Amino acid sequence: MTRAKGRSTGGGLRGWGGVTGMAAACALTASLTLLPLAHGDGTFGGETTGHGATSAVPARAEECEDPEASLPAKDAGGPNIDRIRKRGKLIAGVDQNSYQWGYRNPESRTLEGFDIDLVHAIAQDILGDRDAVIFRAIPTNQRIAALENDRVDVVVRTMTINCKRVGQVSFSTAYFQAGQQVLAPRASAITGYDESLKGKRVCTAEGSTAYDALSEKSFGAVFRDEHDGTGQDEDRLTVPNQLDCLVRLQLGQVDAVVTDNALAAGQAAQDPAVELKGDKPFTTEYYGVAAKLGADDLVARVNHVLDEYRRGGADSPWMRSYREWLATGLPGITGPPAPKYRSN
Repeated sequence: MTRAKGRSTGGGLRGWGGVTGMAAACALTASLTLLPLAHGDGTFGGETTGHGATSAVPARAEECEDPEASLPAKDAGGPNIDRIRKRGKLIAGVDQNSYQWGYRNPESRTLEGFDIDLVHAIAQDILGDRDAVIFRAIPTNQRIAALENDRVDVVVRTMTINCKRVGQVSFSTAYFQAGQQVLAPRASAITGYDESLKGKRVCTAEGSTAYDALSEKSFGAVFRDEHDGTGQDEDRLTVPNQLDCLVRLQLGQVDAVVTDNALAAGQAAQDPAVELKGDKPFTTEYYGVAAKLGADDLVARVNHVLDEYRRGGADSPWMRSYREWLATGLPGITGPPAPKYRSN
């Protein structure tokens, strides 16, 4: 695996160099608060809510016609904004392992990426200081639990907005459009999300929309562990963090990965031996900033931040961040998705 490119002011190491390098990078987390991983208190179709957590009742499917529609943007305060200001820090749940989105630069030892830039913008708006942030690294399957248990104020972690989740957390307007796609070795006979997956071992992250997609239509792929959703989960095909799938793919323990094309593009940039299969994603998904269910003042304020973040065309903060982190792996994007707001 070749060294991945990252932002750096020096001429030394600029990214991860293979599985060992990634493991070393992930070890540089002493200053981060890591949420514990829990099995068995939820299903992968939603996300586990963690031991001792209570999950909100999901909205019925017939009540969810447009999950991307969020609260109108407001530059105002409220109980959740007041709590953040009193604390003097925004607590954000993020990824630390997704190159270009949220990852720890092994040279500077700081978190960087597209999602991290957005967190800094939220902190700047609410607190007047872009660095007034406590980052908490959370695995994919603990994003909802982190909000329900008040461990974080927001989750900014390539989290797809969908009907299943809008009854568990509150989402901002969409800040990025992605879609599910297959990642596999270049030499693989796998051609995409199709019959070429039959009999193949496919890895997904627990609590991900990729797992949901395979549950609906697997094309004969092997993607479930024997004890999925229990304390005895083997974590072989369904894993806590999406990066674990790339490591298993590199080690030959799985044949393919199904994940967001936005994440897979970053992984392909790290390892030229793998590539996205298929001409395009087989789903359309939108990422949103998640807050605790009912935190309307915070969601409306984040929507205000996103309105400002999108403004400016080619010179908007959104486009500058896109060019910095994502344009190489996901070229041709001319702007963010347009916001949708609820009328009621």
